Amino acid sequence: MFSESARRLAGIAGAWLGWRPGEFWEATPAELATVLEALGGAAGIGGTCATREDLERLKRMFPDG
Repeated sequence: MFSESARRLAGIAGAWLGWRPGEFWEATPAELATVLEALGGAAGIGGTCATREDLERLKRMFPDG
């Protein structure tokens, strides 16, 4: 379903890229794909699992527990 996919992509853009909702909705699909591809290995996007380091970094980024 489009709405579920868009919601997940908006969450990824916010968490990994720091994009606000308006920035996500103003970006073209090609722009989002290019940025996510560039981050693919480093960000754990593209079918790889999050590492312990990824989780620790997220905890530091979002310390609300």
